Amino acid sequence: MGHDHSHHGSPNLGRAFRIGIIINIVFIVVEIIYGFTSNSMALIADAGHNFSDVLALIFSWIAVLLSQRKPTLKFTYGFRRSTILIALLNTLFLLVAVIFIVIETIERLSKPAEVNAQNVIIVAAIGIVINGFTAWLFMKDKKHDLNIRSAFVHFLADTLVSAGVVIAGIAMAVTALPWLDSVISFIIVAVILYSLYHLLIDSLNLALDAVPENIDIQNVRHYFENLSEVNDVHDLHIWALSTTEAALTVHLATNIQTDASFIASIQHQLHKQFHIEHATIQVEFGDHIDCDVRC
Repeated sequence: MGHDHSHHGSPNLGRAFRIGIIINIVFIVVEIIYGFTSNSMALIADAGHNFSDVLALIFSWIAVLLSQRKPTLKFTYGFRRSTILIALLNTLFLLVAVIFIVIETIERLSKPAEVNAQNVIIVAAIGIVINGFTAWLFMKDKKHDLNIRSAFVHFLADTLVSAGVVIAGIAMAVTALPWLDSVISFIIVAVILYSLYHLLIDSLNLALDAVPENIDIQNVRHYFENLSEVNDVHDLHIWALSTTEAALTVHLATNIQTDASFIASIQHQLHKQFHIEHATIQVEFGDHIDCDVRC
């Protein structure tokens, strides 16, 4: 058995988290203040959406820090799996934001008030810049980590939502129809639910030890089967150690006696071709292997 340890992540990732959290908290405060003073549920809803994403950003940063801690005698894999649990927790915050927005929007529909469309347009336009910049901060690392990808997608969605709020503000300024503010609020809810569904499915799959989406287990099996030394492949398992790292165990029945270099070569190829960081390989040589054991 052997293990290949290598870890992904930009050295500037911590800086990206700090900048993203700070600028978005400031913007959320501004959005809430102007949302209430302008009677705009769309701005308040957008602030709620942004707040849930900031919480997701904070928890994702915590998860990244935990995943870098060294293994202990009790937690022999370290704390990498915390990134999966954090991703699940993020879905709960999104759900809370949805419930709050729906309740407030329904109340506003029953008691419509005049909306300051100009403030809505200005604040939402600032939101386009803030959210777009935050999404850009995580663009580089989004392919390697579910938490980073969810942060990128959330803030990209926020950018589009802010653009929608600007459009709604312009429409209200032209038509003087305050209910348009509630319409954009429900659109924000739809955006949140869409992102919530995909994040929840991805997180649950990883929590239940499903094969990570970026790895095709059939291609991995074919790789093993095409090795000239291998007669049979069984007990192949691939699961996520974290939102960035995958583990593999497999039994390989060989037709010749192999050495450590055989395993090391396989581990190198698994890392290179399939981004599998931790591979445990059991080699079985000879024809004496009992069928029940292999099954």
